[in-house]
Amino acid sequence: MAGHSKWATTKHKKAANDAKRGKEFAKLIKNIEVAARTGGGDPASNPTLDDMIRKAKKASVPNDNIERARKRGSGEEAGGADWQTIFYEGYGPNGVAMLIECLTDNRNRAATEVRTALTKNNGNLAESGSVSYMFTRKGIALVKKGELEEDDILMAVLDAGAEEVNDLGEQFEVVSDSGDATAVKQALIDADIEVDDTDTDFRASVLVPLELDGAKKIIKLIDALEDSDDVQNVYTNMDVSDEVLAKL
Repeated sequence: MAGHSKWATTKHKKAANDAKRGKEFAKLIKNIEVAARTGGGDPASNPTLDDMIRKAKKASVPNDNIERARKRGSGEEAGGADWQTIFYEGYGPNGVAMLIECLTDNRNRAATEVRTALTKNNGNLAESGSVSYMFTRKGIALVKKGELEEDDILMAVLDAGAEEVNDLGEQFEVVSDSGDATAVKQALIDADIEVDDTDTDFRASVLVPLELDGAKKIIKLIDALEDSDDVQNVYTNMDVSDEVLAKL
């Protein structure tokens, strides 16, 4: 999955223009609201909320926006929406499988926008279950390389349930089962290894290798899907080589 992982990392670096940043802010704020509603508004006793607030601050979301989202979610302030997580399944060009995660207060709008983006970019919605069986939810921890070697990371996390360590260039990526993600993060902290970021990802069991033209088509489709305010994440089984990624 190296290509997919590196593309995700590259994509975050590209989200620099104002329109992209605005959408990224909106997604992060939604996540804070949902986390506060689900587990309570105190970050000290709600690790998910604490994690979402850290992510928002790292992305330079204003503190006022973060605090209002926390209050809306916890019910301290009126105006919270009834957010629902929905997964849509589809195929893009070259038979690339796609799992599309939406966080929406309007299911019909989300479905329409996802279908439209797929159709306009040579993709199509798939039956429920026809794509999701290929994907497994994973926990991801990102660690800045610095002076660290891959073996340093492996020694720290193997007993905590980590499955693999990938070299992403400037960072190491530690992959685990989603249920072991907290233990892996704690093992890194206990070994005095600074955790740059944590996330959840869906990794596919079957990969579709893409050349430059195919990769461009999938990225264009991902961009079209992520233009929808309802779409939070797009997971695919595309595999992109370092050479193709460099050209992108």
